[in-house]
Amino acid sequence: MGKPPRKKKLADKIRRAKTSTEIKNNPFEVKINRKKFDVLGRKTKHDVGLPGVSRSKAINKRKDTLLKEYKQKDKANKFIDRRFGEYDTKMAPEDKILQRFTLERQRTQVKKDLFNLNEEEEELTHYGQSLAEIEKFNDAADSDSESDEKGLLSAELTASHFGGGGLLRKKMTDEQDEGGGSHRAKSRQELIEELIHKTKQERRERQVQKEETQELTEKLDQDWKSIQALMTKKTPNADQLEKQEDKPKLDEYDMRVRELGFEMKAQPSEKMKTPEELAREERERLQKLEADRLRRMMGDVAADSVKSQTHLSADDLNDGFILDKEDRKALAYQDGKWNLEEDLEKNEDQNEDEDEDGEEGVSGQDKESDEEEEGDDDDEDGEDGDEEGQEESGISEGEDSHSDLGSEQESEAEEDEDQGETEKEDDTMPEHVLSKEEIKARQEAAKSELPYTFTAPESYSDLKALLQGHTSDNQRLILARTQKCNHPSLAAGNKLKLQKLFGFLLEYVGELTTRKPPELTTIDKLVPQLYALCQMFPEASCKAMQTILRDSAHSMEEVLEVKGRAAFPPLDMMIYLKVTALLFPTSDFRHPVTTPALLYITQALTKCAVTSLQDMVSGLVLCCMALEYVSLSKRFLPELINFLAGTLHLAVADKTSIDYAVVPSFRPSGKYSDLLVVSDPSCCQSWTKHALPLSATQHLEIRNDLERDHYRLTCISTCLDLVKRCCVLYKDLTSFTHIFQPIRILLSKHLPIQTYPELLQELHSEILAAISGTSVTHSPLVFEKKKPIPLKLFTPKIVEVLDYGKKRGCTKAEREKERLTHKYKKEFKGALREIRKDSRFLANEKLNEIMNRDAERKRKVKELFGSLATQEGEWKALKRKK
Repeated sequence: MGKPPRKKKLADKIRRAKTSTEIKNNPFEVKINRKKFDVLGRKTKHDVGLPGVSRSKAINKRKDTLLKEYKQKDKANKFIDRRFGEYDTKMAPEDKILQRFTLERQRTQVKKDLFNLNEEEEELTHYGQSLAEIEKFNDAADSDSESDEKGLLSAELTASHFGGGGLLRKKMTDEQDEGGGSHRAKSRQELIEELIHKTKQERRERQVQKEETQELTEKLDQDWKSIQALMTKKTPNADQLEKQEDKPKLDEYDMRVRELGFEMKAQPSEKMKTPEELAREERERLQKLEADRLRRMMGDVAADSVKSQTHLSADDLNDGFILDKEDRKALAYQDGKWNLEEDLEKNEDQNEDEDEDGEEGVSGQDKESDEEEEGDDDDEDGEDGDEEGQEESGISEGEDSHSDLGSEQESEAEEDEDQGETEKEDDTMPEHVLSKEEIKARQEAAKSELPYTFTAPESYSDLKALLQGHTSDNQRLILARTQKCNHPSLAAGNKLKLQKLFGFLLEYVGELTTRKPPELTTIDKLVPQLYALCQMFPEASCKAMQTILRDSAHSMEEVLEVKGRAAFPPLDMMIYLKVTALLFPTSDFRHPVTTPALLYITQALTKCAVTSLQDMVSGLVLCCMALEYVSLSKRFLPELINFLAGTLHLAVADKTSIDYAVVPSFRPSGKYSDLLVVSDPSCCQSWTKHALPLSATQHLEIRNDLERDHYRLTCISTCLDLVKRCCVLYKDLTSFTHIFQPIRILLSKHLPIQTYPELLQELHSEILAAISGTSVTHSPLVFEKKKPIPLKLFTPKIVEVLDYGKKRGCTKAEREKERLTHKYKKEFKGALREIRKDSRFLANEKLNEIMNRDAERKRKVKELFGSLATQEGEWKALKRKK
């Protein structure tokens, strides 16, 4: 009773499974989007297939596109086999080979001009050759088979080959009958051999005759060439002359074109040498010169005794024949006869006189050229813009112009000096054996010369010992040779040595300024070497200069904290500030060296009090440097204008009623408020304008009141020059008149200009004209006028909507914009969705690869462990047996 219900339950399960599959594959649920043809780029809204199949299709599409790109990523090449039927698994290999052979034969037989109606078809004979090409008879004829009658066959040959031999036999029988008929008849074979022999003999005879004819022709040509030169040239006919006259003359353009065709083409020049190669060559040259100097110091004159090379004339045969004495006589014509009795000594004396004159002329030209070069150098130095500005401002730095910073010109000058020394040595080389006195003199001269090679100093004391006792030019030459001998490309540690040398040079420059008197000329000579090192090592030079500026600024701040005022920087700091402007760019908006230097100058002009004429000179020097720093960038410095206004305030005698503001560190009245007031107006007659020396910042000697008044007038003149330069520099500023208002009031109302010399009065009038004549071309800066923003209100904004779902009052352009915005958002979301799906798909593929790789690795490890265990068991079993 229990079994039938079980069978019924099982049948119900099977029926339910069938119905579920049938329902799942219901054909009425299949969506079909019929389309006649596919359009490239058009997206179909619906896909063909059952519900839920689109996801699998998307995955398959990603496998066909994205997965293939992922697998082919980072692969540079790929090979695709395009042979017919290579990827067709249904075709047999024999069918593939047969089909490929058929396609290849069809490709060769396809007519190229299938649709060209104008071209006639060519008839082909066997082997695919054209009848037209065969009929051209391009084959070269055999010279041995040539005959007189080309293309014709002889009667005997025709009879023997095509007549069955009957005509040949008949002819031979006729010959035998004429001969007597005693001989037997010849066979066909013999007749053919005779014919062949006869044919070959005729061919040889023709060949010999052809060679003889060719030899005679060549001989005739040679004879004709030998007599052709003896024949007279025929005069041109009248027709030829007329043709030549009728030819048009060449234009100037055609002549120039032909000339350009015959001009010499440009030749390739030598390649440019790298800095490393130039440094290596320069070091080798200096080492050679040093070796030569040491040789001369040791008295080695073996190489000097060699005679210099004499001049060789164009007629010299160079056969080693030398005349012991000059026995040639000069020819002269006197009284209608040749005069051959002139003494040779007379001619030699004349030649010697001419040689001496020529040498004097050359030396004179050399002197003139040297003087011209010196004059050119002086002119170049005189044309320097910085010097002009300093002379205008009234400050003279002596020879401290620091204008010649051209490293190329410096190196060329050094090379010229070295070459000049070597040329002098070559000129002094005698042509005879030197005596002991001369050798000793040459040794002393070599000892007095500077060495050509130097080692880089390791400390500041080494540098002082190296430069001590030498002139400024020799010190410059020593430093230049030290840099060349220790170039960074020549050895590994040279870079660090030259970086240290820059710091030692800065310290040495500071020591030169502290000497009494300061050696400004030597500093001027050393600045180009500092510039060369700065260009070679900008970071190290920047750090060294920053250290000097930082230490000086800290010391000034400490003094200000203790005393409330500080003294002006000493002369060495002035030189450092000047060198900073020469070594580093001053026009940058922000620079790691020049910006702190400019801040240091402005701090000194603001915080340092003027208590003496020496301080006034230091302040004016700082003003000149500040102008030099901002001459290119035209940056406005209020400290500079305030210091110049305070300087003019010190020259005002009556300070009871002033209508201008005095800015610290100057005071309206006090102990040092009358530093520049001239005590005796009569001193203006004996005053002459001159520049203030830099040494005045360190020590100022004033013997009497007259010299003091002269110094005061010089300071006032320098201040007015600086004011004039500031007017030219800041004339384009919008607030120009406001900035120079205190100076204008001082110059026009308070400064006693009537008691000053005429030169200062002219300068005063020029400054007033420049200040008052400047027109404001820019409008002042004001805030933009706009409607004020109202306060936020809490009343809600009510928008009336008459038709729900639609907005009224929108234009067509706004509706189009809203439609495009909606479409853009939709496409953007769809793109993000697809990108996320692609990323998820790639992540799954990468995870599958990692898992498969790990599974494969685990399988191999298990196999290895299993094999090892098997081996271990076998080994143990074998051990037990033993």
